[in-house]
Amino acid sequence: MTPEQQDLLQKATSSLEAARVLLANSFPEFAASRAYYAMFYVAEAFLEGEGLSFSKHSAVISAFGQQFARTGRVPVEFHRNLITAEQIRLQGDYQSQGNVSPTQAQILIDQADEFVTLAQRQIS
Repeated sequence: MTPEQQDLLQKATSSLEAARVLLANSFPEFAASRAYYAMFYVAEAFLEGEGLSFSKHSAVISAFGQQFARTGRVPVEFHRNLITAEQIRLQGDYQSQGNVSPTQAQILIDQADEFVTLAQRQIS
């Protein structure tokens, strides 16, 4: 594991914990956003291991799908969950409050937790 990957996985873990705290305090939009970022940092960590980095979220998501999901190196649902999480994050960040339910946020947190666990196993 490179130092950059280690830093990204630490950011992912911290974002996941922040998501849990935000949801517990009735901030589902912000919890969903932090859960997305946990997944995003994991995707960046995987790509870093391939010597790849991108400045746009869409490029990271696309490259993760091509390099890891399409090739079977990670189950395809992780890529799908990342795509869905970004869509929900955008809703929560840019639309009126109340459009991300606590249930949606909890689902993203659970998926982010699985993503972090996958990365810890495969990247370590």
